[in-house]
Amino acid sequence: MRDPYEVLGVPRTADAGAIKSAYRKLAKKLHPDANKNDPKMAQRFAELNSAYEILGDAAKRKQYDAGEIDAEGKPKFQGFEGFGAQPGGGFGGREGAFETFTWGPEGFQRSSGGPRAGRRGAGAGTGFEDILKDMFGGFAAGGRRTGFGTQFDTDEFVTEPVAGQDVHAAVTATLADVASGAKLRVHLPTGKEVEVKLPAGIADGQQIRLKGQGLPGARGPGDALITVHVAPHPLFKREGDNLRLDLPITLYEAVLGAKVHVPTLGGAVSLAVPAGTSSGRVFRLKGKGMPGRSGAGDLLATVRIVLPPGNDPALEELMRKWQEQRPYNPRKDFES
Repeated sequence: MRDPYEVLGVPRTADAGAIKSAYRKLAKKLHPDANKNDPKMAQRFAELNSAYEILGDAAKRKQYDAGEIDAEGKPKFQGFEGFGAQPGGGFGGREGAFETFTWGPEGFQRSSGGPRAGRRGAGAGTGFEDILKDMFGGFAAGGRRTGFGTQFDTDEFVTEPVAGQDVHAAVTATLADVASGAKLRVHLPTGKEVEVKLPAGIADGQQIRLKGQGLPGARGPGDALITVHVAPHPLFKREGDNLRLDLPITLYEAVLGAKVHVPTLGGAVSLAVPAGTSSGRVFRLKGKGMPGRSGAGDLLATVRIVLPPGNDPALEELMRKWQEQRPYNPRKDFES
């Protein structure tokens, strides 16, 4: 991975505020949702997140600047810098002397035949063993000493694998999609397009988790969290598992009674409206609502009496006669 400072486009002297500002600016520019036709943006966006994970954390940034971790946040092994740089070209001892060594149960030892064979590093500090002692002595606080140096436990170099990151996306569904548990296509920030099956009856704002569809990590990929938005319906209003509907009927249907067609998500059904039905009366259609855990909800149809458009002289004359011959007051309960 590239240098996090290079990825964010900031100098090493940048303060925390400048780093955060650079991240926000690039995140907006590189976000896959804004670059749906460029799959490479998902990789650059993941690289940007990894860079900010290091530079946005004061402790990790200090470790990176000190060379203790690499650009992926993994610990660095410093290596054998300066190893064997002795005057005269030898690995220790006098000029022109070349010594060989073997590793055994008691640590490094000179092999026989060398100018200083048989000695185990108790010299004046310029021999091979002395260099190794300086390098390894106290290198790992938890190591076990054997011979001259340190024997390391493997745990000293094991780091906790980084988990993959979750990604977020959204999808808009119709009420009919939710009722039937439809399958929809969703574009993820990773650049991938997946098919999501809606749980029948899912509510607006609820999330669906897709395992393993997030950004990759050493411990495996993260998940994709899909937020479902349910678009408003022109006829139905949802109340939990129930649906509400305003049912318009004519004046004569209300007075004389009639069978009317009522729309539902599964198709129209017939409803018998009794004679003398007042506006505001609610009819319950069992099982015609949304799917739920305990069964389908109901459709609640509220009657709304609608007069014919325009002025109708015949209707007006009929109402005047009715007013004179059969007066009534539906608001009498309002009067004190």
